Amino acid sequence: MRVLVAEDDPALRDVIARGLEEADYVVDAVSDGEEALAYLEVYEYALAVLDWRMPKMTGVELIGELRRRGNPLPVLLLTARDLPADRIEGLDAGADDYLVKPFDFGELLARLRALRRRPSPVRTGPISFDGLTIDPLSGEAELDGEPLRLTRTERRVLEVMIDRSPAVVTRSLIATQAWREEADAVGSNTIEVHIAHLRSKLAGSRLRIETVRGAGYRLVAEPPR
Repeated sequence: MRVLVAEDDPALRDVIARGLEEADYVVDAVSDGEEALAYLEVYEYALAVLDWRMPKMTGVELIGELRRRGNPLPVLLLTARDLPADRIEGLDAGADDYLVKPFDFGELLARLRALRRRPSPVRTGPISFDGLTIDPLSGEAELDGEPLRLTRTERRVLEVMIDRSPAVVTRSLIATQAWREEADAVGSNTIEVHIAHLRSKLAGSRLRIETVRGAGYRLVAEPPR
């Protein structure tokens, strides 16, 4: 699951990014609002963590721009401002939650989990496809009722393919959703290696991953016999 972090304090930005990566998120971390907006125009995110006071464009201004564009991305706003009037201003601007600095990192993770559970156009909770079930929150997966052991990256690849099945998923989209540095995956055989591992793990089931030459991959299910 890809998350955008926008924070102008480099030390805090690094702590948040590393902590989220350890919690199994794919993280893009930027230092100002304009850079954050540029990333939002390119990538698809499940969540955003935005600092209120950032150069070039504040977190509140960025949220306002997102909402004007009809983007429902769940946003957690970080700020040192803790007066009730400040909270009201941030929430009225379109933030989904508000966390005052300094904060406990465990609370940040809990608030992000809560945002993921809220009904929204962004997919949350377990997802299924013809006997394959993946729970992004717990990291657990099952195939035909049996536990399926997946690495974090394998799970992310399958999540993208399930979300878009039966459509073809491009290598570029797989890379942006499953790897922090997507260029490293696209420019090597990394994706092919992970696809091969997944095919091996899906062997014996009705599911298979098709290669669509020149386009990408798609997850399909064989008809019942």
